[in-house]
Amino acid sequence: MPITTVGLDADDTLWHNETIFRLTHDRFADLLAEHGDRETIDARLAEVEGRNLRLYGYGIKGFTLSMIETAMELCDGAAPPEVVREILAAGREMLGHPVEPLPGVDDCLHALSEQYRLVLVTKGDLLDQERKLAASGLGELFAGVEIVSEKTPATYRTVFARHGTGPEEAVMVGNSLKSDVIPALEAGAWAAHVPYHITWAHEMADAPSGHPRFRVLDAISDLPDWLEEVG
Repeated sequence: MPITTVGLDADDTLWHNETIFRLTHDRFADLLAEHGDRETIDARLAEVEGRNLRLYGYGIKGFTLSMIETAMELCDGAAPPEVVREILAAGREMLGHPVEPLPGVDDCLHALSEQYRLVLVTKGDLLDQERKLAASGLGELFAGVEIVSEKTPATYRTVFARHGTGPEEAVMVGNSLKSDVIPALEAGAWAAHVPYHITWAHEMADAPSGHPRFRVLDAISDLPDWLEEVG
């Protein structure tokens, strides 16, 4: 079957994201240095984020709330007001951070849009993801935009039926094996993994080695040639 639809992840696939989170994470660790070593702070924040995902979802606002909660725990429920103010300021700075598309993204998407139906499929805060898409200058290239709470096989079946000709004639492209690759393959789609140099701990997963519909690409600029190969 020919590929008719290309789904694309946003954060760390089309533009930088995790590097911004890591810089804020480092700032947070420095802020709490008197209350624990780096390993302890990192582990506690990861634990708090993990249990808060089902409540706050993905994105900067949930991350900011998790940092405040972690600070409260590390300070025995009495985080200094200046620490909370710094965390809130860091969150606001993240929400206003410029959008920087990754190398090759603009040319690749313009080329693909002439042949395929492009659909943005991303997790995160609705307002923030809409802001980033508008700031990226790429919005007009997408036939559909889906900002979802989770990426599951059912998500991909629904998205590719709504915006395309079904998952069997679609490919999902992204930096996360856990969210962009594995559930898309389970839905019956093709999937391309374009690794980013940093992977969030909660997006770690093993690659589906040997799967006939899966490919690892060195860069998003390799995507058009691979799509030509698979038809």
